Amino acid sequence: MVGELVCTVGAIIVLFVVWQLWWTNVEADARQGAVVREFVQDAATPDPAPSPTATAAPKPGDGPAPVPEQPGNLGVIGVMYIPRFGEAYARPVLEGTGRDVLDTLGLGHYGSTSMPGAPGNFALAGHRQTHGAVLDNIDLLEPGDKIYLQTKDAYYTYVFRSGEIVLPDALDVLLPVPHKPGAKPTESLLTLTTCHPRYGSTERFIAYSTLDSWRPTSAGPPPEIAATVAAAQKG
Repeated sequence: MVGELVCTVGAIIVLFVVWQLWWTNVEADARQGAVVREFVQDAATPDPAPSPTATAAPKPGDGPAPVPEQPGNLGVIGVMYIPRFGEAYARPVLEGTGRDVLDTLGLGHYGSTSMPGAPGNFALAGHRQTHGAVLDNIDLLEPGDKIYLQTKDAYYTYVFRSGEIVLPDALDVLLPVPHKPGAKPTESLLTLTTCHPRYGSTERFIAYSTLDSWRPTSAGPPPEIAATVAAAQKG
């Protein structure tokens, strides 16, 4: 009887691990793929013809980067492309860091941090191993790697600068200037946060990038991700 009970408990544990590490990824990948496809297809839809008095669309790099309006919880901000994570990597970025976002929909924006293009810290969270494993390979990033964010109005190009491992209560990584309370930001930063180690959560892995350039969506995606954007649009 005891032996049967042990076997049953063992089987339940194995099934839970399979669900946690595999099936949650299958479900999240499908949902995230649908969100990405819908967003990219919508972004590719031409706007109505401008009036004769409309100003010309800005060229890549002209003027300050646009800052999108911050949506409500679960609102889609855009799509993130990280070539270092593979040619097919395209993940949705949504408002909020609750389970309703992170467990199903992808990368979540800390609402207290800046929006892309604005001076300060655009900070995101994502799972590393389960629920889509959106930041599974964060430790593979190398200085100089480019990270791209597509919003409704622009493509932002960030350059990875550095990473660090901190304790879960190190909330100063989310400050406008990480680790510097009260400092006035002069750059537009992207901060990615996830669990560390890979199969644990006793620490946090933090990746910092700096906005390098931007281009309006009307100019098309940066050449480095053009094929990925086209594939995401087709689904």
